[in-house]
Amino acid sequence: MSQPTPDCVIRNGTVVTATEAVVADLAIHDGRIAAVGHGLSAVTEIDARGLLVMPGGIDPHVHLAYPQGPHRVVSADDWETGTIAAALGGTTTVVDFVEAGPGETWMAAFEARRAEAEAAAAIDFGLHMTFNRGDERSRAEVRDVIAAGVPSFKFYMAYDGLRVDDEALLAGFATLAEHGGLALVHAENHELIRELVEHHRRADHVHPFFHPLAHPAFGEAEATERALALAATVGLPLHVVHVSAAAGLAALARWRAKGDDVSGEVCPQHLLLTDDVYTRPDAEMFVMAPPLRRDEDRAALWQALGDGGLDFVVTDHCPFTRAQKRGLRRTPELRRLTAGSNAGMNPASGPWGLRRERSSSAPRPPSGAVTAEREEPWATSPVPFDRLPGGAPGIETRMALLHHFGVGEGRLSLPRFVEVTSTAAARRFGLYPRKGALVAGADADLVLFDPGHEVVLSARHLHQNVDFTPFEGLRVKGWPRTVLSRGEAIVRDFAWTGARGRGRFLPRRPGERGDQSRAARAGGGAPGRASRPPAAP
Repeated sequence: MSQPTPDCVIRNGTVVTATEAVVADLAIHDGRIAAVGHGLSAVTEIDARGLLVMPGGIDPHVHLAYPQGPHRVVSADDWETGTIAAALGGTTTVVDFVEAGPGETWMAAFEARRAEAEAAAAIDFGLHMTFNRGDERSRAEVRDVIAAGVPSFKFYMAYDGLRVDDEALLAGFATLAEHGGLALVHAENHELIRELVEHHRRADHVHPFFHPLAHPAFGEAEATERALALAATVGLPLHVVHVSAAAGLAALARWRAKGDDVSGEVCPQHLLLTDDVYTRPDAEMFVMAPPLRRDEDRAALWQALGDGGLDFVVTDHCPFTRAQKRGLRRTPELRRLTAGSNAGMNPASGPWGLRRERSSSAPRPPSGAVTAEREEPWATSPVPFDRLPGGAPGIETRMALLHHFGVGEGRLSLPRFVEVTSTAAARRFGLYPRKGALVAGADADLVLFDPGHEVVLSARHLHQNVDFTPFEGLRVKGWPRTVLSRGEAIVRDFAWTGARGRGRFLPRRPGERGDQSRAARAGGGAPGRASRPPAAP
């Protein structure tokens, strides 16, 4: 029986996977990859000459529409604006979190979060469950949560309202091990942070400068070591989120060397920025947990990312506007929705329109801002560093930053770039080979990446629903030109062409860290290490 003619073939591009980069054609049929080879034909053709054809990016650590802390300050991107920004930056799959409220079952919280996302997400998505209590009733739900397609559970080792103590941590780890789950751990020492915060507050040290001093790297390292030891006790696979310091990285490396099933991720902000930002006038915008570290930590993280000591790059995208960070609003005053133009790449104009009319006599808002309903402040400004909502935007800029400062600066090969932005996360979180692979039968989630296209990053022109980017003014070379999700072009020539609510929930099974040496076997060296020595950003 003859094979059906593909719907589309992408010709003349450099097809990049986690193991190789070759000039080839890629055929798509019915939303899936039909073949990769030469001389393929189809009804529709896309000329990708000069472009990199890669698996769509996977960002498995984002916080969309997330009400944080006791004041419930809501992260500025919701499922619509956040996933549109992700797609325009080359990411075609995100994994967010479910956080059950007091008295709410985990399954009820999961169903509500899934429905919220399905109504608005523009790209496919998965969910992690937050293991925010260790009672017997909640542990009894683990089997059902995993059966619903959520095999990964996040444990906070710090922060009241989220954290579980060591007893609950170990009990939770044992329950996950019994049912084949995967633990994610936010590794910081709660009691150390509490003591240091109280010390600085007694001394009237309230400026964000003191934020990293209250969250020292040795506290991250101690918590990482403790979590790894407890996971090893019950034989549980463990993933350490947002590794930020050389000391925590060393703890991770020791347990990996023993052969334990452990993995780690890193964020672009920890690769590219240092704690010098906490002396800036807008230092509050860089408050995140863990904080930005020293230059030597940044260098160690790059080294580990290149040689396989870290598995992939996430954003921990949790944006807040300047007004939100300064205690003036709980919800964002912006509402950025693309109208299908490529103005985001054009410094002469902004991509956004006003949501409601503004009086000509009213003060003009910042470019791109929308004056929303008035809100009462949630805090007296300036907000002390320990009460600031923690987080920063990055869902749109991840792949461009990794290409420019990774591939462009000689830290990463092209296959390693694909590994750390897509394939490794797909393997770890049970999405592979449906996502993160360019093989027959995989979803046709593709990025046609223009390695020569230059963009100056600015909050004014990015599509994230926030008036700030940590990378303001950085010039990057390389940007996604066209993005396909399940064979549908949702970005064409840098312009959004997709639709709200087209994203699908991705039920997952537990994944595996995978063999980090596969790229080395294909490329003849360490996993993805480029031939040129690293250069500072």
